[in-house]
Amino acid sequence: MLLPTSLVGSYAQPDWLIDKEKLKGRFPPRVRATELWRVDPAYLEEAFDDATLLAIRDQERAGLDIITDGEMRRESYSNRFATALEGVDLDNPGVALDRSGEPNPVPRVTGKIRRKHAVETRDVEFLRAHTDRMIKITVPGPFTMAQQAQNDFYKHEAEMAQDYAVAVNAEIKDLFAAGADIVQIDEPYMQARPEKAREYGLAALETAFDGVEGRTALHICFGYAALIHERPQGYNFLPELAGSPVQQISIETAQSKLDCSVLESLTGKTVILGVLDLSTHDIETPEEVAARIRRALPHIAPERLVIAPDCGLKYLPREVAFGKMKAMADGAAIVRGELA
Repeated sequence: MLLPTSLVGSYAQPDWLIDKEKLKGRFPPRVRATELWRVDPAYLEEAFDDATLLAIRDQERAGLDIITDGEMRRESYSNRFATALEGVDLDNPGVALDRSGEPNPVPRVTGKIRRKHAVETRDVEFLRAHTDRMIKITVPGPFTMAQQAQNDFYKHEAEMAQDYAVAVNAEIKDLFAAGADIVQIDEPYMQARPEKAREYGLAALETAFDGVEGRTALHICFGYAALIHERPQGYNFLPELAGSPVQQISIETAQSKLDCSVLESLTGKTVILGVLDLSTHDIETPEEVAARIRRALPHIAPERLVIAPDCGLKYLPREVAFGKMKAMADGAAIVRGELA
């Protein structure tokens, strides 16, 4: 399909599942934050399943073509995977500066990073069992996890990123084997710390995708709009990804009013085009979404576009998230009709 639609990853979690006031009052958790869940631990897995079903049905009702699990089981996009790895002292967290420059509790690395077991395969199996549309699952990227950790073991940070990449590589292969059509890694810290990304982040990407057979994506962003309000007008790190092994690159264009000529630097890549401004609860009209899509067309063939929000919908009220998602699908349909 021309201009297929998809979430970046997360959808708004139900209020009965997670305490959104506590969630938005802090930076995204890097260590476990089980106090955010409203459901008794004995019933939490069932609640995750129910919330995931709601997220799937909302995406289908809105008309999305590629369905995610909405990341209903996660306190943040990264901590569920990052804290499931060997080599991390979960009882004694470390501290690292968040992308805003503020200290945040993070996993403390005290040994070699290894993946002990598959983390998200049941998530994919559940998603695959409950929709007949294409499905995508997300996993945190190795460079970002290395930036969200206190290194008390490795001599060089690059070595730690490589071991994170080996763990991600094994997870990606298991996710495809479990039925995923697309696996996306989230690497927001490549934008936040471009010098280190150039130094060793690209090498970690190569390792993460080594031997992977399947459609791969990478999300690079300016951070959750609900928490980081200032947006630069351009990316610090984007053209460098043109030579990476990833097939699809997810970027923001709506809130930042990004100059879409930068898309010309991503030769050969499919672009997941962010067209929903998540800094506001105002719901775009389909025509507003269509206009944002048209801005990209002088710079990239429509066959190389997937239409998505700027970032995850996690911090929005559910009715706002659904409204924006529906407007996105309808706006894509407008442009699809024009192109046809």
